[in-house]
Amino acid sequence: MIPARLQGYALVLVSSGAWGFNWPVMKLLMLEWPPFTFRILSALVAISLLLLLALAQRQRLLPLPGQWGRLAMAAVLNVTSWLALAPLSLFWLDASEAAIIAYTMPVWATVMAWPFLGERPNWRRLAGLGLGLSGVTLLMAGQLASIPAAALVAKLPGVAAILGTALMFAGGIIFTKRFPVQMPPVPLVGWQLAIGILPVAVIALIFERVEFGRVTVLGWGCLAYAALMGQVLAYLAWFRALRLLPAGTAAIGSLLVPVIGVFSSGLALGEPLGLRQLAALALTLGGVALAARR
Repeated sequence: MIPARLQGYALVLVSSGAWGFNWPVMKLLMLEWPPFTFRILSALVAISLLLLLALAQRQRLLPLPGQWGRLAMAAVLNVTSWLALAPLSLFWLDASEAAIIAYTMPVWATVMAWPFLGERPNWRRLAGLGLGLSGVTLLMAGQLASIPAAALVAKLPGVAAILGTALMFAGGIIFTKRFPVQMPPVPLVGWQLAIGILPVAVIALIFERVEFGRVTVLGWGCLAYAALMGQVLAYLAWFRALRLLPAGTAAIGSLLVPVIGVFSSGLALGEPLGLRQLAALALTLGGVALAARR
């Protein structure tokens, strides 16, 4: 029997990998799809698959009567944050830049976990957070060094959008731990996606138009990845990990996402990839490993 803690670490690794590779996929998707439309379509595919899986496993599909409010709040924090704000940031930022800023999230989650969950960080968690953030900072410093001041100012709307995503998702971690919804994980993820896409659907219906005939095989393939890996697999693994690990530990583990995002963006999109990125990977892995120790 695998210990619950090890299961939690493995699940964080799965979700981090799925979300990390999703950053270059999103950038490719935005070449062929309107930003909110592809989010809605991938979410609808994911919701359909989750519903079929829940029915096949004969799981309870509805939350308890008094828990609809917390389900809606969790959906906004955990899902709407990514579906609404993250795609917007890619109009101003590279995929690697957005991934790096998004995963300042562990800082906010660690800070929030102390007063709201009573998770006082020990020295290992703080040191691990510091090491992991050093890796993220190294990536960001390298990105900023070659950008003129005027171009940096032009990126501020993207920075604001992705920082808002980070703050909301950190709040979602704390809310999920503090006010859990008592239902099986498969329908829970399905409901959060269904509720979370509603504001995005309104925006897409008003402002976006899709020419399906112009979408290539690559565009459809990226959409399938975003649905199956970026939403179904990643969210199932993440919410299960939150049940097995302290909020701060899971959040620090997610620092792997920007590193994976930078490496996969380098391979898929030709974004910068070299010794600095390798050093950042080593720092981040060291930080995650240190935070994971008892």
